[in-house]
Amino acid sequence: MAAFDPWDPAFLADPYPAYAELRERGRVRYFEPTGQWLVSHHADVSALLRDRRLGRTYQHRFTHEDFGRTAPPPEHEPFHVLNDHGMLDLEPPDHTRIRRLVSKAFTPRTVEQLKPYVHGLADELVSALVEKGGGDLLADVAEPLPVAVIAEMLGIPESDRAPLRPWSADICGMYELNPSEDVAAKAVRASVEFSDYLLQLIADRRKEPGDDLISGLIAAHDEGDRLTEQEMISTCVLLLNAGHEATVNATVNGWYALFRNPDQLAALRADHTLVASAIEELMRYDTPLQLFERWVLDDIEVDGTTIPRGAEIAMLYGSANHDPEVFRNPERLDLAREDNPHISFSAGIHYCIGAPLARIELAASMTALLEKAPTLRLTAEPRRKPNFVIRGLEGLAVEP
Repeated sequence: MAAFDPWDPAFLADPYPAYAELRERGRVRYFEPTGQWLVSHHADVSALLRDRRLGRTYQHRFTHEDFGRTAPPPEHEPFHVLNDHGMLDLEPPDHTRIRRLVSKAFTPRTVEQLKPYVHGLADELVSALVEKGGGDLLADVAEPLPVAVIAEMLGIPESDRAPLRPWSADICGMYELNPSEDVAAKAVRASVEFSDYLLQLIADRRKEPGDDLISGLIAAHDEGDRLTEQEMISTCVLLLNAGHEATVNATVNGWYALFRNPDQLAALRADHTLVASAIEELMRYDTPLQLFERWVLDDIEVDGTTIPRGAEIAMLYGSANHDPEVFRNPERLDLAREDNPHISFSAGIHYCIGAPLARIELAASMTALLEKAPTLRLTAEPRRKPNFVIRGLEGLAVEP
């Protein structure tokens, strides 16, 4: 599998040809460098995301030793305490309980009420970009919009928001394949600092509740169940990290794809009603989250290959979103694509709880850019971040 090399800059620049080769070679392949089984077809990824024989964790059923795995090193503990108490890395019954409680505070009505704020902020950010004659679309629009929105939802004061993005970036470094000790050390430090900050903020909200998500999480209860202090901290970090990482990268990946497909950009500029379908197609075309991992809790079989309990599966979202068995002409960007069952927001019990908010944010920034910068153009070729799992750019230089 020479073509599939998640550390090769050429692969990172464009992994989709390698995915096509991977799909042609079969439905499941073992990848020695990471010790994972790669699943690349849409049907398999979609089915396995819903298969309860797989889990984001195994510790609700097995010890590390029973599962044939080694416990994380003690110096990484702050990261794992934070990460392992968030609902993304839990399985039922804990996942069910926490998601139910979070849903009480994170309702469709709450998200819908944010629309005016989101659109107003997007207009301000784009106007500022236009007024100064251009800049970095990532730093000037793509990052500040979702970070401000989720911080506003959580009730994090504006004066406290500067460290949020760096904390998030350092924590998310641990989700890459085979992270280095330097990456782990940064993630641990960010986990401690972010947790300490939220611990104090939660204590303040207990004394003086407000009309914000943290106050809502404190108040949320169901049949005697409440979120523990650690679950609240982990939930806030998860909502912030997941609540902006995908949106930031979907924005810059999407606009870079538009600049490289001028016929589709022209169609979008001529018809702004395409915005909704354009967002779905851009998330499919260059997927912000390329890989999602699951542990095999009970033996499974994929196309005649038995994958044993204790193994780890890497579901390749980027490959699944380019599967020609599901998407006609998958390598073609088609903003009017109607049948678009992409899995960029995952599926099953771990389907992204923030997907409606992400769509509102993406629509707000895209609409503002189409209206206020109708001739927006790329001024320099961007550099890809040296990451595989979370796919993004270092920046996107533009001018109106």
